[in-house]
Amino acid sequence: MSDDGWLRRTARAVHALGWKPPVALGAAIGILCAPWWGPPLLSHLAYFRVRHVEIVGERYIEPRDILARLRVDTATSIWTDLAPLEQRVASLPQVRAARIERNLPGTLVVHITENVPVAFVPSPSGLRAVDASGRTLPIDPSEVGVDVPVVPRADRVVLALLDAVRQQAPALFARISSVQRTGRDELTIELPTELVRAEVGVTAGRLTDIIPVERDLARRQLHAAELDLRFRDQVIARLQ
Repeated sequence: MSDDGWLRRTARAVHALGWKPPVALGAAIGILCAPWWGPPLLSHLAYFRVRHVEIVGERYIEPRDILARLRVDTATSIWTDLAPLEQRVASLPQVRAARIERNLPGTLVVHITENVPVAFVPSPSGLRAVDASGRTLPIDPSEVGVDVPVVPRADRVVLALLDAVRQQAPALFARISSVQRTGRDELTIELPTELVRAEVGVTAGRLTDIIPVERDLARRQLHAAELDLRFRDQVIARLQ
């Protein structure tokens, strides 16, 4: 938050204590100019107790899990040191990064970046969601409706490819049913109506080369059973 925004919020909060506008503004300026003693002084006022927590950026993680990890209540001052709170939230397996800001007089806003699932991997207990690094995420597919490809194992090369496709071509990512190695240097990517063959190490950009080929075939009322990317700068279509 900028100093101007901080100053305005502090002035409004101090004014809400019953001080007249000139006094409130002067107090706000004094607090802003004295960061070492300003927040500790205000932390003793009940007006600045935490009464609300907003969570921004969550998709798969449950807000209650974030609240439980924060461990704040109405006895906590909004002027409490935020660094330990951010570290607590960031320690959750599904959280990649956490940032917390104050919204005076009594709200903490928690911004999170999640570790996003990119695939399901079979396990003795069923499918488990993993992120691009192969980390298992505590996500129940039946509860949150995660729809990601299935891979035989947490192969980091395959997971990195899926993560890149997810970011660069989300519509194509949504069509991928499974990915597996076939042989030492080849991948088979299953789409709803066709297979794509590619070399291990294929990029997301190269994989999107199938899209104009599919469109061209559709225009000619043809359909491929298999699209082969293993030949440089070409897409070989084997028709049904």
